[in-house]
This record gives sequence, structure tokens and C-alpha cells, in this order.
Amino acid sequence: MANKVDLSALNEQQKQICEKYGLPMYPPEKMVAIALDTLYKSPIYGSRIQLPEGGTISWFIHGGEYSTASGFYQALHASHLMEELPEVLKYLSLPEGARFIIDREGYEDVWMSGSE
Repeated sequence: MANKVDLSALNEQQKQICEKYGLPMYPPEKMVAIALDTLYKSPIYGSRIQLPEGGTISWFIHGGEYSTASGFYQALHASHLMEELPEVLKYLSLPEGARFIIDREGYEDVWMSGSE
């Protein structure tokens, strides 16, 4: 792998995001759901749902407009985000119910959704 992730630096970035928004850190699962066809669209949205019983994915990430189309999201091992979408890594320790929106010009917002 060409890009080695500095895990201690990533952990610190995740901690800083959680502290900035007054939220507890919650370790992410090994898998995420990502709309691969939207990777290069902006803004980038992330939503963390409560992990379903027996489930393996709580993060759903897409760029641009959301779609209800079947197959919009694909399962992806979180380690692949380093190559595919590294700008979202620092948000993955936000707790269940957290949402974020970012763009590639520096805009950032994080909030907790009302109900899932």
C-alpha cells in the first residue's frame, strides 16, 4: 500500500473532531457503505446510524445528491477510504446518530440527527 495511514495522527484528528462538537468518540466498524459513483461530487455527506443487530455497517457516505435507488451504496472496507475518500476519515469516530457535511473548499458541519 503506497499510502500508509499514521494511525496515531488519525486517532488524534478523530478525537479533535469529537471534542470540537462536544460528542463522545465511538470506534467505527471495519466496513462502511459508500456511494462509489458519487465519490467526486460535492458536498460529501456522512450519516451514522445505530448499528443494526448482527449488522456490520453504521456509516453511510455519499457525494452530491442522495438517491433512493437500489444499489446506491456499496459496502467498502474502511481501510480503502485512505485511497478513495481520505477527507472523511477524521469523522468516523463520531457517535451513532451523527451526521456531517463537508466540501473540498473547507466547509464543515457536524450535528446529531433527531431520530433514526
